[in-house]
Amino acid sequence: MFREFCKFFNIPEVDKNKCELRDGLSNVQRIASGFKELLSSYQGSSFGEGMYRLHNYNSIDKWNKIVLEAFPEYKDRIQCFGYDWLGRQFALDKSRVIEGEAQILMLEPGTGEVLEIPCNFVQFHNEEITNYHDACLASEFFSDWMRINKTKLSEQECAGYKVLLFLGGADTVENLEKSDLEVYWSICAQLINKTRDLP
Repeated sequence: MFREFCKFFNIPEVDKNKCELRDGLSNVQRIASGFKELLSSYQGSSFGEGMYRLHNYNSIDKWNKIVLEAFPEYKDRIQCFGYDWLGRQFALDKSRVIEGEAQILMLEPGTGEVLEIPCNFVQFHNEEITNYHDACLASEFFSDWMRINKTKLSEQECAGYKVLLFLGGADTVENLEKSDLEVYWSICAQLINKTRDLP
């Protein structure tokens, strides 16, 4: 089911026999084929030296709440499942369901924007990440960052903007710094909310 994703990151294929979901997440499988299989095999894992990561079961509810502090208009719509090295969260969009499958959202703290990705959970991992990794994971930017910063980001860290893009910051490696992921989102959420109604 996730053959292309596993091949791209050179990891073992998803174990279809290892399919247990934590209570409270079992309903997600109804609108996201493959959710149970991928997270059962790889929850909490990091891929591509930290370029993309999947949440642990136990952190999903926490991240839903953190993201909603910045983007309250998405209440009752999102189900976070992963994030990238820039701290951008990926979520199922329960309000955009096509042929029974929830579509994907990218929620960006550094820009204060939310991007709708027109694909489902399986397509996102097998097609978007493998074929359009620069567009959805900023893979070239990540390579530039890694050339300068030799140490890997931990699962609690991201490369955050020193000056956020929606406040006039430059989209450059020089404007990035290693940040605690939760602290970064908290700061971004406060600034997004303060500037939301400004022209």
